[in-house]
Amino acid sequence: MFNFAYRNLILFLKDKTAVVLSFLAEFIMVGLYILFLRDNLIASFAQIKNTQFLMDVWMIAGILGVTSVTTTMGAYGIMVDDKAKKIDRDFWTSPIQKRSVLGGYMLAAVVIGIFLSVFIFLISQIYILHEYRVKLGADTMALIYGILILNTISNSSMVLFLVSFLKSSNALASCCTILGALIGFLTGIYLPIGNLPEEVQWVVKCFPVSHGVALLRQALMEPFMIESFGGIKTERALQFTEYMGIQYTNDGSFMPKKSNVVILVVTTIICFIATILKSNKGMHEAE
Repeated sequence: MFNFAYRNLILFLKDKTAVVLSFLAEFIMVGLYILFLRDNLIASFAQIKNTQFLMDVWMIAGILGVTSVTTTMGAYGIMVDDKAKKIDRDFWTSPIQKRSVLGGYMLAAVVIGIFLSVFIFLISQIYILHEYRVKLGADTMALIYGILILNTISNSSMVLFLVSFLKSSNALASCCTILGALIGFLTGIYLPIGNLPEEVQWVVKCFPVSHGVALLRQALMEPFMIESFGGIKTERALQFTEYMGIQYTNDGSFMPKKSNVVILVVTTIICFIATILKSNKGMHEAE
């Protein structure tokens, strides 16, 4: 499995265009935020201390949360190419177990997703340090890295299941375009969840990627909300937390962090098992 994952890594990194296009959705989000969203958000919370800083960190957390979706989908382009060129049939008929082949695709995607997510995170920290003279503590940094790893594993498993239905590079490109356009709405990045209709809010809360975004927002923003609101449990802080989707609510109660973690773990297991079953079924049909 590890040798197979290494092969996929090398093939992906050789395609410089695929690497750059993996960041396309993030570039779009940053552009929309700077051009249309930032000033409106800042004006909406002008009475809050350090509003500009909080809004920038809120957007950074959202971008970090979805980076592992777009980058891993680009990494799975190798899997789609293998399928289009019938190379995958050699893998399926070899003594290697199917879960090892799928695990190799997923491991390569996870490594790429983690590396590029950490890269985006470090770039964002340079921006925050330069713009606001704020440096995250070692504990917060370690927590962020842990969330990025968990988030990447969960998202790559979900994307693996989605990509298992694609059979051509054109289908993958179309899927990337559609997902890149929708991901900002599905995770409450283009608009705060408090601005969305209740039905749409439930869609956001049911989308697994959103829970990784929520964990990142909590880890990045809560230390600074203490200064802005005098504590994270004050009435104004709780209203801000709910409106901005920093922590989701269920029946009027805030969802604990462990619930977000459980959703990500369960998503990983279900999607990977479903992909194995889907591949087994596809092989039987091909026979």
